Amino acid sequence: MALKFCSFSSGSSGNCYFIQTETTAILVDAGISAKKIKEGLAQIGTEAGTLRGLLLTHEHSDHIKSASTLLKQLPQMELFANSETLEAANLEIPGEKVQLVKSNRAFKIGDIMVTALPVSHDAANPVGYSFSSGSHQITIITDTGYIPGELFTEMGNADLLVLEANYDSDMLKIGRYPWFLKQRIAGDRGHLSNEAAGEALRQILAEHPKRRQVFLGHLSKENNFPDMAYQTVKNILEEKKYYIGKHLELQTLLRDKISGSFRV
Repeated sequence: MALKFCSFSSGSSGNCYFIQTETTAILVDAGISAKKIKEGLAQIGTEAGTLRGLLLTHEHSDHIKSASTLLKQLPQMELFANSETLEAANLEIPGEKVQLVKSNRAFKIGDIMVTALPVSHDAANPVGYSFSSGSHQITIITDTGYIPGELFTEMGNADLLVLEANYDSDMLKIGRYPWFLKQRIAGDRGHLSNEAAGEALRQILAEHPKRRQVFLGHLSKENNFPDMAYQTVKNILEEKKYYIGKHLELQTLLRDKISGSFRV
């Protein structure tokens, strides 16, 4: 069964992704307002009342902003997160609406198989997610200072991959952020740079050669911009003779615009 993907927002100021099959619709993170999420759903022709679940990657505000509001407004929707994230987020959610998630243990929401994947970020227990239906897979990996080795196989299996390209290293170095914040962003528990994203994709293409859609996500407002992220990754791939349009499709997700809908 095909999977549908849409980004409602992807960036340092808010994140929310939509995953759907013919019978099941879910959200990953709710870091923008409930109003904007509902506008996104309307734009792609989906009723908010059809949402089955909201999955949280971690507790930072750009990922949980409207979680409580959505769960109050949509009685049919459940919250999926690990216990550490729930405790750190301190959301006002009735216990009967919460489903605990454990890393690397697959579970189902409707007809979508879901696996939480540990990442490295300065949060209580941050994760990415893989979603599969039939032979199709979508994987979302953002908010990680580096890619743990065990994730490469999971990302390599994805037909559609959302991969963080948060900052340009030079822009971060010369930018206005204080030194401690620059260190945090560039550290092992921070975010992936454009260069790191490109190197990760090069490794994935070398070890798991198949055609896939790749979306660069969670771009920083202050230390990046879409053309730079795209071009940096493109240059790194072309150095090893991997070409966009031949070996992969590559796009950037915008922090303030709804993407198109994509199917795998």
